[in-house]
Amino acid sequence: MLTRACLRVRLNPWFLMRNLAFFILVSSILASPVLARTAQFGDPAIIEPHPGDVLQGVVVITGSTDINGFAGAEISFTYTDDTTGTWFLIGRQDQPAFNDTLAIWDTTVITDGNYILRLRVQMTDGSTRETVVPGLRVRNYSPIETPTAIPLAPEATPLPTVTPTSTPLPTPTSLPVNPARLDRTEVSASIFYGGLLVILVFAIIGFLFWMRRKIL
Repeated sequence: MLTRACLRVRLNPWFLMRNLAFFILVSSILASPVLARTAQFGDPAIIEPHPGDVLQGVVVITGSTDINGFAGAEISFTYTDDTTGTWFLIGRQDQPAFNDTLAIWDTTVITDGNYILRLRVQMTDGSTRETVVPGLRVRNYSPIETPTAIPLAPEATPLPTVTPTSTPLPTPTSLPVNPARLDRTEVSASIFYGGLLVILVFAIIGFLFWMRRKIL
């Protein structure tokens, strides 16, 4: 009975709708500070031109100023080496923009040089937010610098080619006649006399044995 009652409560549409509404209310209360903080801390952005670009003639400046609390925006420029903090106005905006044209900059009316571009947004609370693009090179009346070529590594000096040369072998010198060399005649004579000497030794030994046996 208890299980069936719990099942009816869970399947009751009014019960489900009430729980869903409660969950949405709690989620909205918890997420509202995060959403407010995300909208509050948006930043302006300049999409074009990019840092280091070369500018000539009329330049279209594009970017975004669509920030919560937007009150107005200004596009201005200054010299890179300026130390006075002076900014020259290019244009103003009364409506926020998102990835759209912010101002048109005619660079032909200024001298060639290096500049900094600034986008400043005024907020309804009196604060300001800004972003800058440094290193912009206006070159309407002067040549554009070419990138400095990176020196290549010095070529390796080829080693001298060694040509193998054949070294003549020394001519063999005939050896002198060996004084200890024996002729064939001398060898035959040595064998003959050696044989006679052996026979004589055996004869003497035989004679001595014969004499001894005869005496005994």
